[in-house]
Amino acid sequence: MAAMQGWVINPYEDTAITGIAWDSRKVNHGDVFFALVGENYNGHQFIQHAVSAGAAAVVGTQPPRPLSVPYIQIYGDDRIALAKFSAAFYDYPSHQLVVIGVTGTDGKTTTTNLVFHILRTAGIPAGMITTVSAVIGDEVLDTGFHVTTPEAPDIQGYLRQMVNAGLTHAVLETTSHGLVQKRVAEVTFDLAAVTNVTHEHLDYHRTYQDYLAAKGMLFEALSIENRMKSGPHKLAVLNQDDESYDFLSSRTAAAQLCYGLSEKADVWADDIHQTPSGLDFSVHGLGDDFHVYIPLIGMYNIYNCLAAIGLTMGGLGVSVSAVQNAFKTAPLVPGRMERIDFGQDFLAIVDFAHTPNAIKQALTTARELTDGKVIAVFGSAGLRDVEKRKMMPEIAAGFADEMILTAEDPRTESLKGILSDMAAGAAQGGAMEGRDFWLEPDRGTAVRRAVNQAKKGDLVILCGKGHEQSMCFGHTEYYWDDRTALKAALAEKLGVQGPEMPRLPTSPGG
Repeated sequence: MAAMQGWVINPYEDTAITGIAWDSRKVNHGDVFFALVGENYNGHQFIQHAVSAGAAAVVGTQPPRPLSVPYIQIYGDDRIALAKFSAAFYDYPSHQLVVIGVTGTDGKTTTTNLVFHILRTAGIPAGMITTVSAVIGDEVLDTGFHVTTPEAPDIQGYLRQMVNAGLTHAVLETTSHGLVQKRVAEVTFDLAAVTNVTHEHLDYHRTYQDYLAAKGMLFEALSIENRMKSGPHKLAVLNQDDESYDFLSSRTAAAQLCYGLSEKADVWADDIHQTPSGLDFSVHGLGDDFHVYIPLIGMYNIYNCLAAIGLTMGGLGVSVSAVQNAFKTAPLVPGRMERIDFGQDFLAIVDFAHTPNAIKQALTTARELTDGKVIAVFGSAGLRDVEKRKMMPEIAAGFADEMILTAEDPRTESLKGILSDMAAGAAQGGAMEGRDFWLEPDRGTAVRRAVNQAKKGDLVILCGKGHEQSMCFGHTEYYWDDRTALKAALAEKLGVQGPEMPRLPTSPGG
């Protein structure tokens, strides 16, 4: 492995390695510990702890030190080394699979799930890795609380399990962090699609162009031929209606297919109808025109569907009937425009929308689903993109009748300061505090308020947390689930049995 040079001479021979670790707190006996250097930590500080926990060897970039196990000093990118080591350790499983990558700001998880469901409906043995879970056969593995693309050892391990289970295809949700941090550096992709690239993660990428370039890394990877691998012709599926199109189309030598809502695209949709229970539309550009119905709401899901169609029909030759059947039976993606029904006389929805574009799309959909009031509950995360704190409530003010601005992973930042920024954004959008929006630091209380303010025919929508199972205050993750909170508030209002409202440090009584 080119990135791993300069083996340190030591008296140990034939050291057996049984696993890979990069977090000293999770070292198992026999692991090789990679002492990664990140923005906020230096793994070399935890080497002794890793060895005490049973690490059989250590890999780092700093000069060697006296240890009771082998230490390998590498020169170059430690994350590339981790990716290469992980691929080799698991015997390069992506070489034995057709690997499909899905990236974008919004819609990645939904599109990944759609592709996976289409493949399985078509009888193709497929696995899936998302920011929510990994699905291998009948086994569903939780990938964590606040996660991006899993680290390289996890990805390679999941792919190896897929190969061992007899699967032939893998669908991988691929984030910008996962690309920049080389988590998928040794995954050989065959097909890739983008949903959109909008304002998000600029706390990490700094500029939109840098963020866009990070997404482009997935399509650059399609240009790399692998002589050890046979499979379909490489294909990039791009959103012609998104501002990312021109840049991304220039980043790959692979064949391209674009999608959109006009006949300028290779595959496009029209005759679109939306109801509170789903979407139906016509698809053109891939042979004979055909009609589909899918039990998802939100016009933005048309783009997610077209991306999935481009990958499966355009890239893999899946039949029209398989796509139609898959869409008709598409399972709900947790926390994505998920309806919560306790028999109340108004709509109640949980959505993951946490970017300016996603807030706009979610509230546009909400507006179309009711003639009553739209009551939105959302916050903005601490230690993340600061600009969107004002942008989201400013945008939301144009679609929601009432907003309750609240906590959403403040981390070590001042929640009061975050809410102050959000209030300024709401005011810029023409909203007035006490009439159109309220500040409520405790998310549970905010949810209760929204539910209690709702009248017959209204719509309450909780945005920002979706499927997530925790909320971070300081350095501590506290159990939190928006769906549980909404059920609890509805049960309280209706006087029926339901779950208890989760408690946070901001909850009344502490």
